[in-house]
Amino acid sequence: MKFEEALKRIEEIVKRLEEGEVDLEESIALFEEGMRLVKMCERMLEEAERKIEVLTVEEDGTKRLEPFEED
Repeated sequence: MKFEEALKRIEEIVKRLEEGEVDLEESIALFEEGMRLVKMCERMLEEAERKIEVLTVEEDGTKRLEPFEED
């Protein structure tokens, strides 16, 4: 499943739970599915962050790649 698909499904789950028209068993099942999707999205974001590299130009005009660093 792609990140965008998982995020859309999470939004659908939240909407259904907020409507309050599902029984307890279905609410629990939806909550569990949502939590699995959230964890999957977190893993995807962490992996993407590790892959990000910033392209910089040296004073002499050469280019080099550096690992992405958060401020």
